[in-house]
Amino acid sequence: MTTLVLVRHGLTAMTGPVLAGWTPGVSLNDRGREQATAVAARLAPVPFAAVLSSPLERCTETAAALGREVTVEDRLGECRYGDWTGKELKVLAKDPLWKVVQAHPSAATFPGGESLRAVSARAVDAVRDWNARLGPDATYAAFSHGDVIKAIVADAMGMHLDLFQRITVDPCSVTVIRYTELRPFVLRVNDTGGGVDDLLPPKKKSRRRASSDAAVGGGAGA
Repeated sequence: MTTLVLVRHGLTAMTGPVLAGWTPGVSLNDRGREQATAVAARLAPVPFAAVLSSPLERCTETAAALGREVTVEDRLGECRYGDWTGKELKVLAKDPLWKVVQAHPSAATFPGGESLRAVSARAVDAVRDWNARLGPDATYAAFSHGDVIKAIVADAMGMHLDLFQRITVDPCSVTVIRYTELRPFVLRVNDTGGGVDDLLPPKKKSRRRASSDAAVGGGAGA
């Protein structure tokens, strides 16, 4: 099994009211730096085989708080929102495209930018490539953006992209997906607190092949 720990970047001055997209020089604000420090402390016990990050500054800053080598993975970069970049969300909500993004995102292509289908495809391809590169026993981290993480989660859940707006990914939240031979298992989504003991590798004596079967009835937990 390969375990992917997805972390959204911390808060910036633009997060929330403005669609930052690929606006250059958007770094973490004071609260965002506090969030990055806190999530790094939570994840400190986990022996990551690799730490990946979107090339955008707010992600690389968040990833750097782990104090480990960070590899930039362009395919985890934010959606290219084109003409929507840098605009207030309350203004964008009046654009006819807004309803498409909300209800039929697989049909949404941002003017002068990228389609959400393309974002999903490149992000999922990146995850699958890194799963193969790192191997079935690896646990690795990837720091990215809300819509990108939501697209990866939707793929892991077998959900159509049109349903991905039902997923919430807050700043510096942790989302965990475990990939087995037959299917992924989504272990956490939008987790903003608590321990990470279940992400530590098992002791060698208790290590066994991860099952691809789902726990019928829900199981007893990790």
